[in-house]
Amino acid sequence: MDLTPPPVSLADLVAPPAGSPMRRREFIFGAGTSSYQIEGAAHEDGRLESIWDRFSATPGKVLRGEDGAVACDHYHRWQEDLDILQRLGVDAYRFSIAWPRVMDQGGQPNERGIDFYKRLLDGLAERGIRAFVTLYHWDLPQHLEDRGGWLNRETAYRFADYADLMSRKLAGHGDVAAWTTHNEPWCAAYLGYGDGHHAPGLANPRWAAQAMHHLLLGHGLALPALRANAPGAQHGIVANCAPGYADRDTAADRDAASLFETYQNRWVLDPLLKGEYPAELWRYWKGCEPLVLPGDMELIRQPIDYLGINFYSRAVLRSQGPDTIAWVRHPDVERTTMDWEVYPQGMQDLFEAFKRDYANLPPLYVTENGMSSHDSVAHGEVDDVQRQNYIKQHFAACSRAMDSGVDVRGYFIWSLLDNFEWAFGYERRFGLVHVDFETQQRTLKRSALAYADFLRERAAG
Repeated sequence: MDLTPPPVSLADLVAPPAGSPMRRREFIFGAGTSSYQIEGAAHEDGRLESIWDRFSATPGKVLRGEDGAVACDHYHRWQEDLDILQRLGVDAYRFSIAWPRVMDQGGQPNERGIDFYKRLLDGLAERGIRAFVTLYHWDLPQHLEDRGGWLNRETAYRFADYADLMSRKLAGHGDVAAWTTHNEPWCAAYLGYGDGHHAPGLANPRWAAQAMHHLLLGHGLALPALRANAPGAQHGIVANCAPGYADRDTAADRDAASLFETYQNRWVLDPLLKGEYPAELWRYWKGCEPLVLPGDMELIRQPIDYLGINFYSRAVLRSQGPDTIAWVRHPDVERTTMDWEVYPQGMQDLFEAFKRDYANLPPLYVTENGMSSHDSVAHGEVDDVQRQNYIKQHFAACSRAMDSGVDVRGYFIWSLLDNFEWAFGYERRFGLVHVDFETQQRTLKRSALAYADFLRERAAG
């Protein structure tokens, strides 16, 4: 008789509530990454320079002068990383393609770079994992930025060419369940062209508005090719969204919260779902309306199969006069090392508001949700208690939104790996898996082990 006690399950550390619709087998669980944050191999196999290579090499732009030249070395260690995904038991993996890796400066395919993604997709299929493929996660080829980047309308057309090429070249490889045009156009437009915090480092709200329009135009121009080349997949876009709350129960602060949500959410979602930019936005940015040509909004508002929402926190707003708002930072609330408040209820509030505000709201996926913390390995383990609690609370909030009628189809934790966190370099760790960036040693954190136990028990049940 084997008297060895069964292993203790960690599932309850992160699992959704009993009876949650997230526990249904058809609900998709996954994890996500992006190309520049993990791949490395910045100068191999014909990869061109990206705006993030240039931005990272500019003194003062990235913490400690770090860059993504090596990152997690995923380009060489992809099989190990796919084995980790298989060990976790996820249904799907969300990743992005590096545009500078797959096309040369003349717009012709770079077969060596494309072959990497073929191998990746085939490897996922061998492990029974579906792919959610993002075309643009901010690493624009630098040669396009040299011609104006997203301020140049021509970039939207070059993006459509890129989408057509990749959806043709990768057809027949793996199980691509979904194509995403852009990840977080708000960040690409505002952080890249509005305040300069991200590549390419420009700072003018008028430029941000025009960059946003061209990003969304590129999305609309790409959709027909994606649908033609990958008719069996879903096609959509991912937006980073946050609810705004009035700091005080006054009309002025409620207006400030509404103005924040216009700037943060409706700037992206109204063109996609209503075919128009919210007029309230130009209260916030007077005189910054983009140049919109006839037919643009019809392209942008084409129906999409799904909308990905990246949710991390909320904003508390206070009015500082007409059309002027201030973010309020309250002490004594739980925060992550990004200094973002932990507020799971915001996810439920946000999703229910979208259901009320958009009659044509497509099915939602939580395409990113997670938190950064100062994780370290002790005796071979990483006990990331705050992340475990964070995941469990946000799973519960998503469950409540679904119980109230919001159609959420899947949930991807950000991120699979600790990685290059943009302007913060390698200081902020979002991963389920700890990465020692000197040795590239991977260590599954306790949150990852709990996630794996939950997914294993769900599959068995």
